[in-house]
Amino acid sequence: YLEVAGMTAAISFTVRAATASDLACVEALFAASYPELMRHAYAPATLSAALPYMIRAKPGLVASGRFYIASTICGSVVSCGGWSVGAPDGSDPQSAHLRHFATHPAHIRQGLGRAIGSRCAADAKAAGVSEPACFSSLNAEPFYSALGFVRDRTMQVMIGGEVPLPVIFMRMRILP
Repeated sequence: YLEVAGMTAAISFTVRAATASDLACVEALFAASYPELMRHAYAPATLSAALPYMIRAKPGLVASGRFYIASTICGSVVSCGGWSVGAPDGSDPQSAHLRHFATHPAHIRQGLGRAIGSRCAADAKAAGVSEPACFSSLNAEPFYSALGFVRDRTMQVMIGGEVPLPVIFMRMRILP
C-alpha cells in the first residue's frame, strides 16, 4: 500500500516513467477513462467529436521521461499523467504544463493520480519551474484543486484543431 498525503491507496501500485512501448496501454487507459469520467461534464455531441482526438497518446510526451504511469503488481496500467515545458496557453515558456492525466474509473480516489501529480510537480520544481499550469476538463477541477491548483479562468481549447472544448485554465504556485 502507498501512503500519499494522508491517503492510503486501496491497491498496491508502482509509478514509473513511461516509455514508447507503453503507448498502446496509455491509449487504452484514455479510452476507458475519458468517456466514462467526462460524460456528466460535457454534452454527448461534444464528447463524440472530441474523444477520438483526446484518446490518442502523444508519442513524444509518453517517451519524454516526463510522463508517468501507475501500474498494479499484475502490470495493469491504471493511471497516467505527465508534464512538458511551457505554459499550456503559451503565456510563459518557463512554466510547466501538466497534461494527459487519466485514471481508470475502477481505480479513482485511490491516490494514483495524486502520486503522479506530486511526482510531476516535484520534477517541475527541480527543473526550476515555479508555476505549473494545466487545462483541466470540467470534471477534473476537484482533482487538480486537491493537488494545489487554483482556477484562473474558463476558456475553450480546440481539440484536434477543430473541436471546441470548454476547459478550466489552472495554475499552481510551487513554494521554494
